[in-house]
Amino acid sequence: FKSTFPRKAIDLSLKSMNQIVAVSNYTKSLVTHLKKQVIVIPNGIDFSHWKKNSVKKHQVIQGDPILTTVGRVSKRKGQLQVINHLPSLLKIYPDLHYHCLGIPTEADDFIQVAKSLNVEHHVTFHGAVTDEFLKHIFDNTDIFLMLSTESKTGDVEGFGIAILEANAYGIPAIGSKGCGIEDAVKQGYSGFLIDVDNANDFRDGIESILKDKDFFKSNAVLWAQQHDWNVIIKQYNDLLKCQH
Repeated sequence: FKSTFPRKAIDLSLKSMNQIVAVSNYTKSLVTHLKKQVIVIPNGIDFSHWKKNSVKKHQVIQGDPILTTVGRVSKRKGQLQVINHLPSLLKIYPDLHYHCLGIPTEADDFIQVAKSLNVEHHVTFHGAVTDEFLKHIFDNTDIFLMLSTESKTGDVEGFGIAILEANAYGIPAIGSKGCGIEDAVKQGYSGFLIDVDNANDFRDGIESILKDKDFFKSNAVLWAQQHDWNVIIKQYNDLLKCQH
């Protein structure tokens, strides 16, 4: 946090802990000043809930390729960064469509940006949706995107569970460097990590995934399996045993 009081309050609380667990190496780096041991155990997912299965068919999902972001529509979640990259990307993929699912907090502002870039017909904000409809979107998605950035208050992406849920569905991802997402994407395996403002890296990541879809899809599923709660909980069990 940028504000002094919450920083000091959190530091004081953490210093009283017997053990600190960070969900990513990035969040671990934020508390190195405490001079305490910090163990990294990533967040987990219910893999069985997200693995690909038969779902009720809804309307046809527009786009080729189809890019998707799941999360509250806000500058921190990265939808705006994707929209800013669309003009150059549409030169290569003219039928591309970007689907945003989640509470549309800043959607109206982002639509205006899309209009100013003449890409509004390639972006759809679906708002909050059911799991059933989300899976229908996933069933058609080529690449999952999460180009998160730090908010003005210092709020950052601590990990990126939505990425692993998409991975479990067989969808590779492109995420941003400089936050907890770095632990949610295995570079060149389940997807790519990029600097959010680097249009060339963004384009190259998309091209690489689309050229080798089967490789990235199968790897994404294997990567997600490694984060199933049945695997992650064992690390907590080991930690608790050590405390006794």
